[in-house]
Parts: sequence; C-alpha cells; structure tokens
Amino acid sequence: MKIQFSRAEIGTLGGAAAATGLAAFTAHADVGEVPAFVAAAAALSLLAATVGAATEQLGHRLGPGATGMLQAAFGNLPELLICLFSLRAGLVDVVRGALVGAVLANTLLVLGLAILVGGLRHGTQRFPTETPRMVATMLVLAVAALAVPTLAHVLHTPAQAHEATLSAACAVVLLVLFACSLPFSLKANPAMVAANPDAKTELEHAWPIGQSLVVLGAAGLAAALASEWFVDALLPATKAIGLTEGFTGLVVVAIAGNAVENVVGIKLAAQNKPDYALSVILNSALQVALALTPVLVLASFVIAPAPLTLVLPPLLVAALGLTVGVTALIVSDGESIWLEGVALLCLYAMIAAAFFWG
Repeated sequence: MKIQFSRAEIGTLGGAAAATGLAAFTAHADVGEVPAFVAAAAALSLLAATVGAATEQLGHRLGPGATGMLQAAFGNLPELLICLFSLRAGLVDVVRGALVGAVLANTLLVLGLAILVGGLRHGTQRFPTETPRMVATMLVLAVAALAVPTLAHVLHTPAQAHEATLSAACAVVLLVLFACSLPFSLKANPAMVAANPDAKTELEHAWPIGQSLVVLGAAGLAAALASEWFVDALLPATKAIGLTEGFTGLVVVAIAGNAVENVVGIKLAAQNKPDYALSVILNSALQVALALTPVLVLASFVIAPAPLTLVLPPLLVAALGLTVGVTALIVSDGESIWLEGVALLCLYAMIAAAFFWG
C-alpha cells in the first residue's frame, strides 16, 4: 500500500495528534476543568476533521451515491461517542439536548453557513430537488415520531404511564424507517455526478482504500478517548463558566460533535457544489434523527442508570417543527441565495437564546 498525503493533510493529521496528546495531558494533570474541557473539545474537532478527510477519500473510491452517507455517518461518530459516555455517566438530559441540538445545528447553523458562504461567492446556487425534498420529508416524519412520546406526556394519555416502553417502540420504528431509506440514499444521483466535473481528478489523487481505513480507524480510536475526557470535564467546566445543562447539551455538545459537517458542508458550498453540500448536511441531520437517536434510546436500557426517553420539553418539539418546516421550504425550489442562509442562522440564534437561561 503506497502512503500518500498532501501537505495540508499532514498538517491536519499532525494537528489532531498534537491536540489529542494535549487533551490526554490536561485530562490527567491538575490544570483545572475548563482547560481540560477546551483541550478535549479541540482534540475532538481536529479528530473529526481527520475522520472527514478519510471518509471523503473513501467517497472518491465508492462514488457520489455513497459520499453523503459516508460523510454523515462517520461525521456523527464523535457525537455518538460523547452521548454513550454521557449516558453511562447518567447525563440523560445532556444527551437529549445534544440529539435535538445536532438536528438544529446541522439544518440551521451549518446549512445556513453553507448557503451564506456559497451565495456570497457564487450568487444564486441551483441544485436538483429530488434528494433534498426526500430528506426533508423524512426529517418531518422523524420529528413527528419524536413528538409522539412528548404529546402522550403533555396530554396525559394512558401511554404516559409507559413512557420508556413507548420511546423504545418509537425508536424501533425510526430504525425501520432508516433501513427503508438506505437504498434511496445510496443510489447515485446522475445530477450529482454531473455537478462534480472534478470527480476524475479527485479519484486520481485519492488515497488507497487501505490507507483511508487505517486513518479512519486510528482517528476513531482517538476520538473515543477524547470523548471520554470531554464528558468527564463537561459539567464541571460548564458550571464554572455559568452555562446550564440544557444549553450545554443543545449547543455546546451538538456543535462539538458536528465539526465534520461544519467544515465539509461549508467547503462544498464554497466550491459551488450545493448538491454535495446538501447531501452531507441534510443526511447528517437525518441520520441523527433516524439512527443515532433510536440507537441511544435502546442502548440506554443497558448502559444508563435511567433509560433515555423521547419525552422532550415542548419548546424543543416546537423548535424541531419550525426547523424542519423552514428547511423544507428553502430546499423545495431547487435554488438558494445568501439571504436564506442568514434567515436560518437567525432562527438558530433565537432558539439557542431561548435555552440559555435553563
């Protein structure tokens, strides 16, 4: 296997290794909770960028149909690890907020930044609507399923006495829906192929598959260690800063666990590849709702002191509904302008502000 890295890739790998080493030192040295938290968050971000680089290289080898799915799946790896360690520590509210926050961060913050950057650089960006509409529809269905346990609780129905069981049932349904969506998501879209004229050049300079898998495995292992350090320092650091548990999960953990989408989706939009940008960003949000959330709900029955239910604060359910509704409206016409990106960012800021005090 021939090893090949560009200077930029060597810089990313070296930075991730250095940040992981610093996070390991601060986690075991008496330097205070805030420095340990910041170091672990920085390590997770750089490791997420490394995971993103490896999955992007795999995408060049496997074709455009799998690129968005690969980026989204491995892009959520840090979030999965953070949530698993948080569940084990009994931080159920943080996990619940982080899962909702991941959907909000991808569909409002990251998509908003991508549309803003792409619009400022290239003007109106156009893309085929079939895939974005499908993903937006699936997001609406996923949010509806997540809202059912909350409605059962708020409306005091007989199902209120069985919230954990109802949440597990909804989790299984979401996983079935996710499995049904895979064939469509993995199908190569001819319009996406046409939108990427550099595909042949990218393939010529792509890493060998073995090299991509080695980097992906090493970064994933390091991310597991950094996630544990991150969770250990999470509550002490955020309390020292003055952040509430709800805001921490909804904003801090969600953004820290979605660094790959922050970089890759915006980069693709800046390169005038809105098809790929939407595929990465929206598929990431969809996988959080359809796969990551139900997996964590079911896992909580085994590893957590108390099960993770899907009973959410009503404001969170309303925020999810507003988010998927606005997102579906923006992607339905097959074009975007920078002002729509600003609108998404403003909605994210308002929702985050609503949870800042509790």
